Amino acid sequence: MSSLLSAYRKRILRKFFDQKDLHPSALRHIKVVDQINREKSITETQYIVFDTELTGLNLKKDSIVSLGAVKMAGMRIDLSKTYYRIVEPTAKLTGKSVVIHGITPSEASLSPRIDLLLPEFLDFCGYGIIVGHFVPIDLEFINKEMIRMFGFSMQSPAIDTQMIYRWIRKKEEKLCAYHTGMREEMDLFSLASKYSIPVKEAHNALNDAFITAQLFQRFLSILSEFGVQTVDDLLRIGNPRKPG
Repeated sequence: MSSLLSAYRKRILRKFFDQKDLHPSALRHIKVVDQINREKSITETQYIVFDTELTGLNLKKDSIVSLGAVKMAGMRIDLSKTYYRIVEPTAKLTGKSVVIHGITPSEASLSPRIDLLLPEFLDFCGYGIIVGHFVPIDLEFINKEMIRMFGFSMQSPAIDTQMIYRWIRKKEEKLCAYHTGMREEMDLFSLASKYSIPVKEAHNALNDAFITAQLFQRFLSILSEFGVQTVDDLLRIGNPRKPG
């Protein structure tokens, strides 16, 4: 991070450090960007691969119904470090959404609300880089709650595996003109099939996070062949918050 950007960020966030009632998890999370070494190798960095299930895709009306995540140490998926919580949504569960994620209204009503779970999720993420497939959608809903509860959005650097895949395909197309311009499905299950990653039909936030982690694992290996070596390199091509 440049010194100018760092100074600007510190000015913007300084007021949050002075809030005595701010949750300790939120205070710790403010420091996350400063803890990321952008010169570190992509194969030595900690990632938190996550997914959400939602009541729908309308940011104003819908809400999170489950959170799932798994940690990666470089290219190694650590199945001993997973996170999964069902959330009592603020929006009503519809039959259409229940068919997708399989979480029933009675099951959701017995679960904690996001106000209790979001600090817990931030602690799980720690100082890692978050990864997701079409991650802007998940971040929109996470940040809606972050801003409501804490006054600022999630500070963790983010990587979108869909963006990474598009970048890889452009590089591959230069090597193989036959594939140039061919339209491809880029949803998680289609790419999982392409890379021989087994999937289950029903969506589940933790299962989808695990599938995304396996996909990202494949991508890390390919990226190194195209000269992507550092976290800074990775963020330039896969961070949806920044043109790259």
